[in-house]
Amino acid sequence: MIQLSGAGKRFGHKLLFENLNWLITSKDRAGLVGANGTGKTTLLKVLAGMESLDYGSLNATRGMSAGYLPQDGLSLSGRTVFAECMSVFAGLHKMEREMEELTHKMGELDPTSIEYAQVADRFHQLDSEFRTRDGYAIEAQVGSVLAGLGFPHADWHRRTEEFSGGWQMRIALAKLLLEKPNLLLLDEPTNHLDLEARNWLEQYLTGYPFAYVLISHDRYFLDVTVNKTVEIWNKGVHFYSGNYEKYLAQKQERSDQLEAAYRNQRERIEQLEAFINRFRYQATKAKQVQSRIKELDKIERIELPAEERTIHFSFPQPKPSGRIVAEFQNVAKSYGDKFVFGEVNFIIERGDRIALVGVNGAGKSTLIKLLTGSEPLSSGEYRLGHNAQVDYFAQDQYKELDPNVRMLDDLQNMAPRSTNTELRSLLGCFLFSEDDVFKRIGVLSGGERNRYALARMLLEPSNFLLLDEPTNHLDMRAKDVLLESLEKFTGTVVFVSHDRYFIDRLATRVFEVGNGEVNIFPGNYEDYIWRKEGKAIDLTLPGSAPIANHQAPSVTASNTKRLNPIKLQQMRERCGELEEEIASVEAEIAACEEDLASFVSAEETMRVSTLLERRRADLSGLIAEWEQVTQVVESHQT
Repeated sequence: MIQLSGAGKRFGHKLLFENLNWLITSKDRAGLVGANGTGKTTLLKVLAGMESLDYGSLNATRGMSAGYLPQDGLSLSGRTVFAECMSVFAGLHKMEREMEELTHKMGELDPTSIEYAQVADRFHQLDSEFRTRDGYAIEAQVGSVLAGLGFPHADWHRRTEEFSGGWQMRIALAKLLLEKPNLLLLDEPTNHLDLEARNWLEQYLTGYPFAYVLISHDRYFLDVTVNKTVEIWNKGVHFYSGNYEKYLAQKQERSDQLEAAYRNQRERIEQLEAFINRFRYQATKAKQVQSRIKELDKIERIELPAEERTIHFSFPQPKPSGRIVAEFQNVAKSYGDKFVFGEVNFIIERGDRIALVGVNGAGKSTLIKLLTGSEPLSSGEYRLGHNAQVDYFAQDQYKELDPNVRMLDDLQNMAPRSTNTELRSLLGCFLFSEDDVFKRIGVLSGGERNRYALARMLLEPSNFLLLDEPTNHLDMRAKDVLLESLEKFTGTVVFVSHDRYFIDRLATRVFEVGNGEVNIFPGNYEDYIWRKEGKAIDLTLPGSAPIANHQAPSVTASNTKRLNPIKLQQMRERCGELEEEIASVEAEIAACEEDLASFVSAEETMRVSTLLERRRADLSGLIAEWEQVTQVVESHQT
């Protein structure tokens, strides 16, 4: 569908990547990963036709369409939200108008005339294409996508310019999903989505009929949406089969194999050099020496790439609080006539790590502000526990910082006992490197100041942390640093995050905020979802109109559906074929592993390693298919 050959790109004097050969087929679901600044967004723009290559070529099949969603910066105006989304169907609207004209014309013509037959033939052609493109259901499609992305029905008829930047990006995403280009290019599409909208997008992409390439710093999102991971690293582009979790495992395996090949080669080189040096001046060994010199010259030296820098940050642990850190008794909160929640009762104990979940506007940030004491209760009682020290990270935390102070100086004033190296390492974790650390806070962007405010909090944390979306604007490395720090934290944490992986790793309890209530679930987000299963997942939001066929199908219904005898027999035959294929692939894997045990050459080691990696991926796919087919066949045994 689209092919890059020998592709390379520079950004000023900096080489981003080179020698990229990549064929994107119609069913590819690829995740583009790599550190900030390696060229992920640039490569996405190259695929979209918005950037040119400095080296190599890009070729696309005729008629291929690509749709690109940037991280931010889009602004829409002049239409309502619904009308803006309907505008992507301009071609279908034109077709519909022509069909109406043809219908009117047929009413005026003699049904027996040649002209009537020509008009009727044109009408049937258009009607067939219109139905194929689902033209009679475009309003339902728009409604389904808007509801999934979190737009209440009341907002569909508001003008787009009334919405903030994050909601503008949701509108742009909705348009792109409705447009359904052959190649969907998404640059951090989950940045402006809450968990519910993110879950919906995951389901939507699972059924997307064409190819897509996306960038995301959300591990869980990558794990459930991609089947290929493309990494930009060390000026090269490397391909891995499978999702992000498999990519991490394969990358480690590939690194181990390369190191093993490097050690084997070094041993052989040392053996050859020792023989040459020992017998160089002995005439009786001249032939053997020359033979080994030739062998040494022919060896293509394996080079180990520079190791990626891994940073771990440890911050001082806080003084312990009492066992009960905070308690709500019959708490209610309203803003004028707007009711947020009422009759809320809970106790937060020392060591709790509580995730607040719920749709945007449900009251998560309000609950955190009540815990900080910065917002008054409408009724009820809030008690802060003995020795509990509150520290609050707001979404706009940067507004509390002194804009005239340099970052490094500010940290040194906070922690005079920390070394300059320790403070620079902390800033490096949050993407501030080299001379960036000397920037004044006032010149930083909103996202940069939020990152800095989070790093500042980690330096000297209180024992009761309240974090409102701390993972915003962080890449995976920074999220890992934050996650590792909070996992070791001995105090208490209440947090809001839209990163599923972050919540799953950190949360010990989940507070669901919505519909005027706060419901409490033990465990992490996965446990929370599991406990809510058993009924169809309603993806519409409060106040939105129900959309036909919008609910997820029930598991029971899908399991009890009977197959016809012919289809069942085909699946039994397929089960046998899969068992034979699995045995064959396992034999090939064993042969590859045996070949790798004996070093022949660096080129042969890399060839066998690549083949082994491919066959292991094939085996994984075959086993997964065999398990699915076997489960269906066994469920239909009489």
